[in-house]
Amino acid sequence: MSVRRPFEQSYYPPVPTPLTKAMRTNWVWQFVRFIVINIRMLRMVRMH
Repeated sequence: MSVRRPFEQSYYPPVPTPLTKAMRTNWVWQFVRFIVINIRMLRMVRMH
């Protein structure tokens, strides 16, 4: 494991791309993801 030194490029977290920012703030995409996650949870609960 490499040593991270403060103020070097590898020390800072990656900055989200414009597409990532847009997807995080898009209500339609968030609603679709919400539905998909809920369907997955229902399938899991029904299997057990």
